[in-house]
Amino acid sequence: MLGPSLIWCGEYIGSGEVILATRAGAILGPAVMWAVVSGIFLKFWIGLCGARYTVVTGEGMIDCFGRVPGPKNWLVLVVFVGQIASAVCAVGAIASAAAIFLGSLVPFGDHTTLIWGAIVTAFAFTVAWTGRVSMLKYVMALLVTIIVVGVLYVSFHSLPPLRELLFGLFGFRVPEVATWATKAGLPITTAWQEILPLMGWAAGGFASQVWYSYWVLGAGYGIAGERKWGQPADEERLGTLSADEARQVRPWLRAVAFDATAALVIGTVVTLAFLLAGAGVLAPCLSGSVVAPAGSELEAVLADPNLADTLEGPKLALTLSLVFATFWGRAGGVLFLVAGAAAMVSTQLGLLAGWPRLLADCLRLLSAGFRRLRPTTQFRLFLSLFLLTNIAIVAVFGTRPVFLVKLGSIFDGL
Repeated sequence: MLGPSLIWCGEYIGSGEVILATRAGAILGPAVMWAVVSGIFLKFWIGLCGARYTVVTGEGMIDCFGRVPGPKNWLVLVVFVGQIASAVCAVGAIASAAAIFLGSLVPFGDHTTLIWGAIVTAFAFTVAWTGRVSMLKYVMALLVTIIVVGVLYVSFHSLPPLRELLFGLFGFRVPEVATWATKAGLPITTAWQEILPLMGWAAGGFASQVWYSYWVLGAGYGIAGERKWGQPADEERLGTLSADEARQVRPWLRAVAFDATAALVIGTVVTLAFLLAGAGVLAPCLSGSVVAPAGSELEAVLADPNLADTLEGPKLALTLSLVFATFWGRAGGVLFLVAGAAAMVSTQLGLLAGWPRLLADCLRLLSAGFRRLRPTTQFRLFLSLFLLTNIAIVAVFGTRPVFLVKLGSIFDGL
């Protein structure tokens, strides 16, 4: 009953939650909870409908787009162009964010971000190329679970009043940027600069919904049990489906509905927890209403006069670790950094497993020559493209992880 949704959760719990939701909570408060709920709810229907289509046809969502009426493959072309831009930016953004977290744990001097970015890129590329992710996914899942359980605890112990919670969920208000953020010189002129990226990547973006149909294919639900990635539907087989066979497919639609709903609930709860942790813990720290113990790392982070650097640049991970450090001291801060790094790396693995397949599916429909290549070759060609773009992006924008994450999330959201 719970299959592809758990893979979905493991892939999307990353920068959208750890970085964007925590920042938005600190800068805008719980008043923007509605943005998380509405954004994830709208995406849920894309993922669910795509999965249902895969269950009854045996082909992924991109092939579905190829059947939309009008000029041949017009929607596939739109998706391909948009997703190339989104993928290049997003994959580079996650590599940079992972490098920031890892660099906070093990620095390498002036070139820390570049070195860790190259290591993360090479590691994720190798795992995606070989497909040997089985043992690694359990370790990553454990560390991601730690940060999720921890932030649920933190958010529960720093909840705002019930009236404020209800207003945040149903008020649909766009609040003013926090006074402390404006005075600190953060480059934020409107709340939408935080809300739009959050809606774009909360519980994954558009690409995650397409990948969900691939995971349903891999799980073999319904007619998908007869097909695999890179193959269009067997129209002759579908045309001769008997009534009994059709009745055997129907329960898989209920299974997918249950599965996708589980991902919806987990995504909403986890993202809101990070947002509330940002509002209840990070905001008081950064606004100066919480006094740090003398000589602590917390004091060192808060004493930095360049607050923009602590929320935009290389010190971002240390700043976010205050969510745990405030409750559990130095050990908690380190735990947050370790688990946060694991969340970023596991997301990177998910992106490099999914985006090359999405783009290869698009180009397979758009180009007869590309279609003749083996699916594995198609996948690895796009994987190699990301290897090159990742290195370039980390080298140029590596110290600006928030800018990259926001840009990628807005592309994917649009």
